Amino acid sequence: MKCPFCGEIDNKVIDSRLSKDGNVIRRRRECISCERRFTTYEHIEEIPIMIVKKDGRREVFSREKVFAGVMRACEKRNISVNVIEEFIDELEHDLRETGEKEIPSNEIGSKIMQKLHELDDVAYVRFASVYREFKDVNDFVSELKTLLTNQ
Repeated sequence: MKCPFCGEIDNKVIDSRLSKDGNVIRRRRECISCERRFTTYEHIEEIPIMIVKKDGRREVFSREKVFAGVMRACEKRNISVNVIEEFIDELEHDLRETGEKEIPSNEIGSKIMQKLHELDDVAYVRFASVYREFKDVNDFVSELKTLLTNQ
């Protein structure tokens, strides 16, 4: 590991700590040459999850994209960012656990809608309107009727 201060390669590890979730190791290092200390993080190199879109295109799973969509659906609702982040952590973990290298986007969308349905009906309908590409008010009414009959 190259020292960020002097560029020397020789250094020693002073302290190592595991993160709360056990996926990252934080290491405090000291440069042998300039004796300054710095921190490094060691992560597991994960194979990217490929999402197969409706039109057949493939794209790398983007946690940020999912987070932005869910946040938009939950805007001005009483849902904390921590709850949303935990949900996305769980979603990403579940996707990796399948062992599949390619996952259809509709499978991910369904999981998101199911969770939003549990959290907040308004956020669920907002997300559904984009995910299912509602064309007009009738699509909203139809979804609301389904939501109300299932409660």
